[in-house]
Amino acid sequence: MNISELSLKRPVLATVMNIAIIIFGLVGFSFLALREYPAIDPPIINVQTSYSGANSQVIQNQITEPLEKSINGIPGIRTINSSSSVGSSNITVEFNLGVNLETAANDVRDKVSQAARSLPEDINNPPIVSKADANTDFILLMTVRSKTKSAFELTEYAENVLQQRFQTIDEVSSVGVRGKRFSMRIFPDPDLLNAYGIAFNDIQTSLNKENVELPAGKIYGKKTEFIIRTLGRLTTESDFRNIILKQDATGIVKLGDVAKVELGPEQEDQGTFFNGIQTVMITLSPQPGANYIKIADEFYKRLEEVKKSNKSDIEFAVPIDNTKTIRRALQEVRETIFISFGLVVLVIFFFFRNWLIAIRPLIDIPISLIATFFIMYLAGFSINVLTLLAVVLATGLVVDDGIVVTENIFRKLEEGLPLKDAAREGSKEIFFAVISTSITLAVVFMPVIFLQGFIGSLFKEFGVVIAGAVLVSAFVSLTITPVLNVYLNRKDGKQGSFYEKTEPFFKGMEQGYKNALSKFLKIRWMAWVIVLACLVIIVVVGKNIQSELAPIEDKGAIRVNMTGQEGISYEEMKGNFLKAVKLIQDSVPEQAFTFGSVPGWGQGGSTVSSRVGFVPIANRNRTQTEIVADLNKKFKKFKDVRVFSIEEQTISVGMMSRGSLPVQFIIQNLDFDKLHAVIPKFLEAARKDKTFQNVDVNLKFNKPEFDLTIDRMRARDLGLSTADVSQALQSAFSGARSAYFIMNDRQYQVITQVKRSDR
Repeated sequence: MNISELSLKRPVLATVMNIAIIIFGLVGFSFLALREYPAIDPPIINVQTSYSGANSQVIQNQITEPLEKSINGIPGIRTINSSSSVGSSNITVEFNLGVNLETAANDVRDKVSQAARSLPEDINNPPIVSKADANTDFILLMTVRSKTKSAFELTEYAENVLQQRFQTIDEVSSVGVRGKRFSMRIFPDPDLLNAYGIAFNDIQTSLNKENVELPAGKIYGKKTEFIIRTLGRLTTESDFRNIILKQDATGIVKLGDVAKVELGPEQEDQGTFFNGIQTVMITLSPQPGANYIKIADEFYKRLEEVKKSNKSDIEFAVPIDNTKTIRRALQEVRETIFISFGLVVLVIFFFFRNWLIAIRPLIDIPISLIATFFIMYLAGFSINVLTLLAVVLATGLVVDDGIVVTENIFRKLEEGLPLKDAAREGSKEIFFAVISTSITLAVVFMPVIFLQGFIGSLFKEFGVVIAGAVLVSAFVSLTITPVLNVYLNRKDGKQGSFYEKTEPFFKGMEQGYKNALSKFLKIRWMAWVIVLACLVIIVVVGKNIQSELAPIEDKGAIRVNMTGQEGISYEEMKGNFLKAVKLIQDSVPEQAFTFGSVPGWGQGGSTVSSRVGFVPIANRNRTQTEIVADLNKKFKKFKDVRVFSIEEQTISVGMMSRGSLPVQFIIQNLDFDKLHAVIPKFLEAARKDKTFQNVDVNLKFNKPEFDLTIDRMRARDLGLSTADVSQALQSAFSGARSAYFIMNDRQYQVITQVKRSDR
């Protein structure tokens, strides 16, 4: 007795087994993550180090190289990418797929800790290790605005309230805040310092002596104890102005006598702009492999809680939410599934001409498809575009087994067998055929399942879902389908009037096929001609058709990148960016918003990263591709900077963000002089090739700088050492942190630097 006979003998058992499949599938569905594509992100760890005032060569030699050498010994590393720019070192480590993210992060932290002793002692902070690429795309951007509060107050609120609230969202890598952070700015006047005989180092020494709070221990009574606290931290501008720098017979010289002291921005040369207006922004970046939908849902939930507790006039807006396109794509695929259901039912009805038979797929198909969610759960997959596409394709495949079984039972009925006998004989006769065809079809997808690397990670879920659905459909068609044929069929075995009226058409079609087949069998050699012709067409078309990983989607947003000459000032870059914003606002009626960061996110000071959002495609006359082409023509009018717009990539690979250029070449050599000689030739050749529209390089050699050579003998005659001269220059120009101060129970930086007119 096979399973079909058992099901017909015990229909309740068959029903319960299939209901159990549905329950398991629904339980698995409730635990599945929602993503746009499978989790193809490799584990990526980022190491950032700041060293204010240091040029790129110092950063490369003293920070980046020691860290790279230490990190390079970690097993499982695929690539290491580093950049050394003025004041900043950034190292991105990409691990092989399959390496655990937490393990990779711990390994990198251990190696960085070992290398920390070889780094300069005066770096701003120890290297920061994070579980994400510094250039990774954020998925949510929120603006914080107020009519009564300053940018400093908004930034403080964003850091102390919003950042802390959102940072604890599961699978969030980082919450970035761009605004104006408070700092105590000290601007010494070189002429006054010289007049009073005070050196820059004296200011630093006085800050170290007067702005200090050390634990003083405890005092004990008979029954109590008290902690002793020395309140030595400075908190106000007046406190800093009254620091005594020098005291002698001629009088007292305070810091306020030789320097301007005021609250100001921590970063003078940095700004974020929304629609051309400087604002405070918060961005959420995900960890590799994170569930974007889950992050966004939790973000909005917490944002509503913040809004309810906010009693001021602070306004929140979320102009960029990358999960909207993901939700829209998933919704479109869901709609396609229902359309495919309807088409399957109509096709079956057209050929069987029996509604009782046609509605059976509405029972068979959902059981097989719902079961795939449990398979996805067991395999650790997610609901994404590719797995849902597999479900759409499986809709047509899983119905095949049921149709084969139903058709065979239908044929037995036409031969005059009673209903139950027809169901038993029909399913028994086709039993091994259903199993063999289902296994054969599932095996077709086995190579996809065993693919390795990026492509394997991308399409493995697709193959497993289809193969699983086909195998489950075999079980369903051999258990519940025979039962449905017994209980969802006319007891008298007669056909309806629609069947009788259309039967001549199908008889004629059947006879026509027989005649055509008989004639074709007389010229069997023609089959080989047709096969060869098809092969030729496949080869010719395959060689000439263009190929790509994924087509560009119109997501209603583009990137606009701006690059200036090395050494260009912040004010000049900001001015050019605002001109570009004005051009976009005037010439692109479809634009909904523009935002940008000067300098660019995670890039050098001569860059701008910006994004332009459009109204929904239903409300505009042009596609984003047409808008990009039009903008690139208009951007040619910029002479001092290079401006170009690009469409976001549908799928990003490894350390390439979706805003990266689609083609990247890597030129390697240990000798920078050789790179310096080769890169201009390469750029010239690439720009001549009409295949490429925008060509740029991330290695810059033309950053202007002053090289100062210290006359050691002259310095010694003046009672100065090389360290004294270097420290004086660092204090005057670098803008490095000199100390910390406390304001509103929060710690902020003290920055000593001569005013801009003296720099």
